[in-house]
Amino acid sequence: MAPSTSPTLTIPLVFALAGTGTWLAYALAMAGIALMALCIAAFARDSASPGSLYIYTRSTLPPAFAAVAAWALFFAYVMTAASVIGGFISYAYVFLGRFGSHVSPGLLAVVCAGGAVWIAWRDVKISTQTMLWIEAISVLLISLVVGRLLWKHGLHIDEAQLRLRGATPVGVRLGVMLALFSFVGFESATTLGSEAKEPLKTIPRAVLRSAMLAGIFFIVCAYGEVLSFHGANPGLGESAAPMRYLSESADVRAAGPVIDAGVLVSMFAGTLACVIAAARVLMLMAHNGLAHGRFAKTHVEKETPGAASILAGSLAFLPVAVLAERGSTGADIYGWMGTLAVYGFLTVYALVAVALPLHLRRRGRLRGGVIMLSVSAAVATILAMVGTVFPVPPAPYRYLPYVYIAYLAGGMAWYAVLQRRATVLASS
Repeated sequence: MAPSTSPTLTIPLVFALAGTGTWLAYALAMAGIALMALCIAAFARDSASPGSLYIYTRSTLPPAFAAVAAWALFFAYVMTAASVIGGFISYAYVFLGRFGSHVSPGLLAVVCAGGAVWIAWRDVKISTQTMLWIEAISVLLISLVVGRLLWKHGLHIDEAQLRLRGATPVGVRLGVMLALFSFVGFESATTLGSEAKEPLKTIPRAVLRSAMLAGIFFIVCAYGEVLSFHGANPGLGESAAPMRYLSESADVRAAGPVIDAGVLVSMFAGTLACVIAAARVLMLMAHNGLAHGRFAKTHVEKETPGAASILAGSLAFLPVAVLAERGSTGADIYGWMGTLAVYGFLTVYALVAVALPLHLRRRGRLRGGVIMLSVSAAVATILAMVGTVFPVPPAPYRYLPYVYIAYLAGGMAWYAVLQRRATVLASS
């Protein structure tokens, strides 16, 4: 999930839309994610397949719906990787300072995407453990800074945020969509399947705790940042390095550069995590005939899906390279690609919510509470998507749903071709 990236990049983007309603946008996003976490954890207690949410739908829903879930989930992980590469570019310039003028955004994108693919192909264990420690230090330092700021402000309730002064319903709805992006990846432990220790216990636990602990962290950070940026120039929505300003305001100036370095590593770690997840989803799609059979193969020694990892990393790199070449900033790429990713995740979340009662009924464990949970989670995801379309948001966000629909239509057209081929072969 790379939670340290949200206070530095995502929360400012949400603030630009939701203003003083930023904390509310995160609270609503957390409520929806909590419902989905319960649904996913219920599946994870019964299945340890590396296909994660795709396999949950494939084992329960008709094949066409499972195909939608597969294409949507692969898209979501690839677009998340692309988004985080954009974030890597943006924060690399913050970290490099005046030396950044000598480095092109294309080179930074190559370093991030290429490094992620290389590690995903080799061995992720040692590298990811190191990155988790760096992430933990970053989160602790951010918590220290925000805690100091809240203490300095006297731990009082900010009336402007409590009364949502200046916030609009449209802004909060759009803010929820970006706030959801802070949570995406909370379910990615399910992609590891039997590679995890005691997967039927640890994976559901990881899913639930990731959603809840990260949600609390995001809400507190959103509240503290908005409070501390009152009257600042530039404001939270325009600041290129909000944690530097907050660290100085909290009288822990030394924490700023350390947090910046940790966030940069977290951006890379997030790219790596998404490449790993996308590659494993693509591997399962290839096994089930939705993608070329070559992507189902793993390395003889390393047992990693090498071809799938290369394709996932390349697809994440390409849109970033094109947009960066056209002059888009890393922060813009982060926001645009992140919004696209959320569409994919919400599609799969809704299908998983629908599949859960069917799954438990087959196992003789269906209860009324599960039906209520399923309906609530499905409705929450649908409302989140509708809220980004009506009323029509400003450009370029207004065009992003059509990009996603076009991609999904292409994937399902390919699925229809495969089904027709299978029918012809069966009849012959």
